[in-house]
Amino acid sequence: QVQIVESGGGLVQPGGSLRLSCTFSVRFFNILTLAWVRQAPGKQREFVGNIRSGGDINLAESLKGRFSISRDNGKQTVYLQMSTLKPEDTAIYYCGSGESWGRGIQVTVSS
Repeated sequence: QVQIVESGGGLVQPGGSLRLSCTFSVRFFNILTLAWVRQAPGKQREFVGNIRSGGDINLAESLKGRFSISRDNGKQTVYLQMSTLKPEDTAIYYCGSGESWGRGIQVTVSS
């Protein structure tokens, strides 16, 4: 059974930065493609990006330049680094792989 725990969310001012962490408890973490998605209030879930086992990163076009993804296989953790945050980045952020997803973590961008 896969366990996934997100952390690092919270309230941040516009223009600020935040790093989300997502720790997995799973076998063969190293071979997984790890993904982040988000869901803003009243909107559909949106792809943020993913990172493959070899380190290749795929980010939503609209987020390139502000968001980045990295992974630490030794810690079984994937990170989402967010910078120059905007109010429209406010959402619940989820990480996962395949059919397994965490419960999500709230990010609020507001002054």
